Amino acid sequence: MALTGRAALLAALGSLPVGILEPTWTGMLAVNGTLALACAVDYALAAPVRTLTLTRSGDTSVRLGDPAEVHLTVTNPSTRMLRARIRDAWPPSSWLPGTEAAASRHTVTVPAGERRRITTRLRPTRRGDRRADRVTIRSYGPFGLLSRQGTHTVPWTVRVLPPFTSRKHLPSRLARLRELDGRTSVLTRGEGTEFDSLRDYVPGDDTRSIDWRATARQDKVAVRTWRPERDRHILICLDTGRTSAGRVGDAPRLDSAMDAALLLAALATRAGDRVDLLAHDRRPRAQVQGRSAADVLPAFVNAMATLEPELVETDARTLVSTVLRHAPRRSLVVLLTSLDAAPMEEGLLPLLPRLTQRHTVVLASVADPHIAEMANSRGTLDAVYEAAAGAQSLAVRRRTAEQLTRHGVHVVDATPDTLAPALADAYLALKAAGRL
Repeated sequence: MALTGRAALLAALGSLPVGILEPTWTGMLAVNGTLALACAVDYALAAPVRTLTLTRSGDTSVRLGDPAEVHLTVTNPSTRMLRARIRDAWPPSSWLPGTEAAASRHTVTVPAGERRRITTRLRPTRRGDRRADRVTIRSYGPFGLLSRQGTHTVPWTVRVLPPFTSRKHLPSRLARLRELDGRTSVLTRGEGTEFDSLRDYVPGDDTRSIDWRATARQDKVAVRTWRPERDRHILICLDTGRTSAGRVGDAPRLDSAMDAALLLAALATRAGDRVDLLAHDRRPRAQVQGRSAADVLPAFVNAMATLEPELVETDARTLVSTVLRHAPRRSLVVLLTSLDAAPMEEGLLPLLPRLTQRHTVVLASVADPHIAEMANSRGTLDAVYEAAAGAQSLAVRRRTAEQLTRHGVHVVDATPDTLAPALADAYLALKAAGRL
């Protein structure tokens, strides 16, 4: 069987006379000359790198935590066989830790005048845009002794979207919404603001719902049923300032706020309401306005994908002015921000009357479950000090929430895992009470 590559070169060296291979000047010159000739031939037969044509295709967006595939097509226009090692470089956050080397390096053989496609599998660990870096190609000759190396810039961007982990809570909230909307056998009596239909009186019904005119026209007592108003305007405001950068568990507060905003947007659009988004610190960072119900959720995740906390203090005055400009008529304004006492008392709290006199305001905040664990610590001296610090933090937080409530704000204070369903429940409660 014919030998190729390095095996062929070793066989050729082995066929030299024994005397030549002895450690003499003549033998060394003969071996070195053979190696030099083999290297020169190897380099000459290696396919050129600069003339290669590279194009990309594949995924352009992916949810955080899901895999994405990006294809790289290598076209070899030369007359030589391409035997290459390729490194498709991406930012480190494009892969799980420790998997970059195996995922980004490929071995490919492309005959002259043909093309081959390789696939780079990404597993991003952060939101935002992941842009491809350089593609480095090392082209070897048949012996594998020498190689040509070069780089190509092949642009491609994969947008990593928020994961929307709270989607699992949507079916149960939609079932409650159908109950409120009168589409199931369970009726919420006497609630809502839009008249739905008449039905017979049942013991336990609110007597204020009796329709006396309809009762006078028949021999049974008739009551009115109501349904929540539709086509209300909801403005969700994400605070992207300094406090949103604090990590609770494994993620920043901003990520938990985004998840809650997505669940609320999905629920409200199903309820027939119009939902807009505003991300703000000292200036607006992202806006979504006037989208149809089918486009709201894709627009939200696309706008949120590139948002990052800004290490600046949120300008509450500018935020309130922007909210009033975006919501000139009565709306439900949902502020996803921090309940920390200092920024709240110095910033948003004095300005709340401007919002509450025109809008219904809900403030949702991410609570740190570790503080509650600290407050319950006992057993050692350090644990007692931790308990005192945790209890003081909880007391300050409760006092801030009470101040907001006195200003007419509905406060939702929950841990990252429960914030999204708690905010959805608050929306449904307002819907049922006819407060929107």
